[in-house]
Amino acid sequence: MAEATPDVMPLGDLRVVEMGQLLAGPFCGQLLGDFGAEVVKVEPPGAGDPMREWGREKPHGKSLWWPVLARNKKSVTLNLRAAAGQALARRLIATADVLVENFRPGTLERWDLSPERLWADNPGLIITRVTGYGQDGPYAPRAGFGSIGEAMGGIRYVTGDPALPPSRAGISLGDELAGTFAALGTLVALHARHRTGRGQVVDSALYEAVFAMMESLVPEWEIAGYQRERTGSVLPNVAPSNVYPTLDGPILIAANRDTIWRRLAELMDRPELADDERFASHGARGANAGVLDELIAAWTAPQQAEPLLKLMHDNGIPAGLTYRAKDMLSDPHFKAREAIIRLAHPEFGDFPMQNVFPKLSDTPGQVRSLGPELGQHNAEIYGGCSG
Repeated sequence: MAEATPDVMPLGDLRVVEMGQLLAGPFCGQLLGDFGAEVVKVEPPGAGDPMREWGREKPHGKSLWWPVLARNKKSVTLNLRAAAGQALARRLIATADVLVENFRPGTLERWDLSPERLWADNPGLIITRVTGYGQDGPYAPRAGFGSIGEAMGGIRYVTGDPALPPSRAGISLGDELAGTFAALGTLVALHARHRTGRGQVVDSALYEAVFAMMESLVPEWEIAGYQRERTGSVLPNVAPSNVYPTLDGPILIAANRDTIWRRLAELMDRPELADDERFASHGARGANAGVLDELIAAWTAPQQAEPLLKLMHDNGIPAGLTYRAKDMLSDPHFKAREAIIRLAHPEFGDFPMQNVFPKLSDTPGQVRSLGPELGQHNAEIYGGCSG
């Protein structure tokens, strides 16, 4: 893939200094870098960001996560705990449009890198701060990881099998939501800067990023007295929408609209079910979801998944498989949409990863490089901010 020049990328005129480590703040940096921002990642000398070592599988002793999370970034090393390092950090930040950090509240202030100090040299600087609990409030000083934010934000309680304890989603959902909202807030603040000329603080808390996704959970409790619980693969009060067995594995079917349900009933050779008072309306189907799921499962169980899915698709019924990585790599739609791209890695060779999202028709983002070596860009970056 040819490298896009900075002037044609939507954020190609921005410099972002990324401080902090692990996932939430760096994910914000990844998103901004995907759309062309120059992201200068500041890492402690020696070990660098611990994400360089994270991941279950480590061929050649190296993380498979780091090339993705640190893509499109430049790495510099800097000791932020030393006065000389703090002075150099201020000179670097003075050249930036955005500072992204995910230290505990008060850490930058202790290092003489407070917003007020930084704005004295760079009044237009956007300071994006990602933490567990936010910059204020009684919990602000606490250490906060993604798992705790997911629990406090509400998503852990409603995730998983109702017969088992709350489950993890299988990805670092809280961290990545906080990073996504941080990136959104950064772009909003940059837009506001066009009018005001001044920067501001973007305060993204892990628990609030999760809480923002919790739909009508709070009014359901306070107004209706309803506590959402774990429901496994079921979408409560919405049917049919579940996982159903076939001879070679489960498939998902979502036929919960009246018109779609009627088409499914016809495919089942049970058109009378569409007019059955138990299933004739959205509310009735929700109230009788268990019975309806049993009827559908009895129909799907003796069939092969692939021809059954084709039948669904041909008749406009939403249905699909639960994909794993190998399914994504072989899927023609992923290929047609270039959802997975490949870059050359010095140790791993052909390196596949998810492409930039969302897609822009005129000024798309692009993965231009994989995660850098520690301090790879010291000479390039510090040569431009010395003094």
